Amino acid sequence: MTRRSMSVLVVAALTTLATCSQLAYGDDQAEVTNSPLATIGPKLPARDTVDPADLRAAIHKGVEFLLDDQRPNGGWGSAEQTKGLNIYAPVPGAHHAFRQAVTGLVLEALIAAEPHESGEFRERMGQAIEQGERWLIKNSSQVRRADVDAIYNTWGHAYGITGLTSLYHRAGADESKKRDLKYAIEEQAEKLERYEYVNGGWGYYDFEHHTQVPGGSPNSFTTATVLISLREAEKIGVEVPQKTIDKAIASIERQRNPDFTYAYGEYLMMRPMYPINRAGGSLGRSQACNLALRMYGDSRVTDDVMKTWLNRLFARNGWLSIGRKRPVPHESHFAVAGYFYYYGHYYAAKTIDVLPADDRPYFRDHMAAVLMPLQEADGSWWDYPFYNYHQQYGTAMAVTSLIECLHPEASDSPADAASRE
Repeated sequence: MTRRSMSVLVVAALTTLATCSQLAYGDDQAEVTNSPLATIGPKLPARDTVDPADLRAAIHKGVEFLLDDQRPNGGWGSAEQTKGLNIYAPVPGAHHAFRQAVTGLVLEALIAAEPHESGEFRERMGQAIEQGERWLIKNSSQVRRADVDAIYNTWGHAYGITGLTSLYHRAGADESKKRDLKYAIEEQAEKLERYEYVNGGWGYYDFEHHTQVPGGSPNSFTTATVLISLREAEKIGVEVPQKTIDKAIASIERQRNPDFTYAYGEYLMMRPMYPINRAGGSLGRSQACNLALRMYGDSRVTDDVMKTWLNRLFARNGWLSIGRKRPVPHESHFAVAGYFYYYGHYYAAKTIDVLPADDRPYFRDHMAAVLMPLQEADGSWWDYPFYNYHQQYGTAMAVTSLIECLHPEASDSPADAASRE
């Protein structure tokens, strides 16, 4: 081959790569949505609605587990070893973050379930919520980076905001309590701003750089988790710098493929066919990423895109389920880890809630049919043995998801039903 021929080939290759990069990561990403891959996928037939009494019973049993599991100090979860192999978690910082994250998720679940209970059981729930509220406000300021390479505090701040915003809405006309809660939320939001990665977004490891501002690779789903929590905080008047938001959104967009799979992290975004980046591996991530971008006004995340990925979740649920309860992360097909499971369904439930009202029942019925049979005899749900946090977060996420499955006509007052629209 002559030098001239080789030069022509190189120029052609670079032109092709530039074009592909522009299509996938350019400022105008209309081509991403226009791809048929974004809205074509498997779909299951409609199924019978789950008996509302059975659904309520499952939620009640899950709530009962959470109430029984509350620690004397008011929080949930502990560093107790429940298996020989556990993930890297520097003490005490990692566990401060895990406990806050779990407690925030449990409080969200209990507050969502509270209107559906009555009598002494509801009073017991109220006492548990108030005790959890005191713990969360008292301990939230302790959560910080565990070590230079472990940034688990991201999860604690994000789900701490989730719990605190739920408490804020529950406070009603109690302006004094709402001020205290808003202050705690602002503190958590400020810490998230502090720990945003250099190139935007959030992750939970930085093994290479060890810099004050994390310099590693943000994860699409961690970034989505944070953005969703921050959006809820913004709705109650918490100010988040637009630069922080814009950088995070850009990070997720860089990781989005034409079929709306999302790379596990930016370090894998140029390897779209790597197993964990393919549709089977993205089932637990696409729901959160789609929802986060939609909440911040991304018109490319249409109802059809969200419905396509909800359909994928239920039609291809086995890819996530095979990894459920495996003790080693990422050892299943498509490198799925057990902890993808209830996380994916939790954000799927939140996605269902933003769809048009007529579209919700079909997805609610599929969600209930998937989650209810997985409830353990003690009332919990869990997907990955993780110190002593897995039953708590799994149950909280499942309960929150199943509450979404209650059809308004079977569960809500007229005011409740109207507020969801």
